[in-house]
Amino acid sequence: MKKNSLLAVLFLLHPILSPAADWPGYRGPNQDGISPEKLNLKWDAAQPKVLWKVPLNTGFSSFAVGGGKAFTQVVRVLNNEPREICVALDAATGAELWAADVAVGKGYGGGGTGDGPRATPAVSDGVVLVLTPDLVFHGLDAQTGKALWTHDLIKENAAKNIGWNSAASPVVDGDLVFVMGGGAGQALLAFHKKTGQLVWKSGTEAITHATPVVATILGERQVIFFCQSGLVALSVKDGKELWKFPYPYKASSAATPIVSGEKVYCSAGYNVGGGACQITKTGSGFTATQLWQIPGNKEVANHWSTPVCKDGYIYGMFGHGGGADLPLKCVELATGAVKWVQPGFGQGGVTLADGKILALAINGELVVVDPAPTAYKEVGRIQAVQGKCWSTPAVSNGCIYVRSTQEGVCLDAKAF
Repeated sequence: MKKNSLLAVLFLLHPILSPAADWPGYRGPNQDGISPEKLNLKWDAAQPKVLWKVPLNTGFSSFAVGGGKAFTQVVRVLNNEPREICVALDAATGAELWAADVAVGKGYGGGGTGDGPRATPAVSDGVVLVLTPDLVFHGLDAQTGKALWTHDLIKENAAKNIGWNSAASPVVDGDLVFVMGGGAGQALLAFHKKTGQLVWKSGTEAITHATPVVATILGERQVIFFCQSGLVALSVKDGKELWKFPYPYKASSAATPIVSGEKVYCSAGYNVGGGACQITKTGSGFTATQLWQIPGNKEVANHWSTPVCKDGYIYGMFGHGGGADLPLKCVELATGAVKWVQPGFGQGGVTLADGKILALAINGELVVVDPAPTAYKEVGRIQAVQGKCWSTPAVSNGCIYVRSTQEGVCLDAKAF
């Protein structure tokens, strides 16, 4: 075969190749809940193979996967005291490699049965980042679990914790890791992930339970925090405020903002509801203009389960509270119009992989949905785990990682 012909064949094959990737933190490599991998999600004829299943008692933390390890957080009793533990499992076998004691394992509140850690670790360049409910920030060695550095944000940055304690996960972008938790002038923080050195601090804001998100909007790399005043976007390089979108907090804002192009969606429970803004940029800087807001708990509201966005539509578990009857919905991002409603999911979590929605229901069922605004189309369903799920599926190197308050599982979903 001639060289040009070979190149042409490789070019044609490129779109169907399956890029393997780590899932290095909450909501994946780009914090948008989207996996770049191609998977075998045709489960009508045969269910995916269970590669391993292990007990993981107590906690709503999801998995982060990187460097051949899967990380999550649980509560265990040590010396007659409940302690929050970051555990590292072999991603291929589920064998526990190490366990690091990071916090007191109580005081979460509001979770009911299976209460425990809400935050998910992040892993990057050999460092595991853990933000505890009492706002202690750890950098752990990914090979051993030993502490590399630790910051007590309440003591060092005059942070004030929130009711039910912090539930946000650390977010990594390049060499920086972002967390919310400080006092006047230092509420929003960026640390160097390897050294733990504080790189910048910014803002006088009160924290929520929501994990921040990093995105490039109109050419500017920015980290967006969902604070009690609303959305606050800062330049990742120096913490300079770029824009704000007022969205006042009432009792709980826990869903991560969704960024799609120049549109940003946010939502909260307790009758705040969902809304979206349009970001524009002129010579004088950025501006956030409201597109819509729908107050209330029933139509367009994510309490803590964060949706995903595909082709201008957001898909996820909508509603307030932890009941099992909450529906999966499709909502138009530009208008807030509800396109369809499918009941019976509860407060689980969603991931977009290979163009399909992986919807983890509160009861541990993992449902594959073909996303389209015209109608709900289910293409597969399995009972992945037993126990209560307030977590989000992780996808890494052809596998799906799911956990509940009782166990964690790794499913083989490698493409044919």
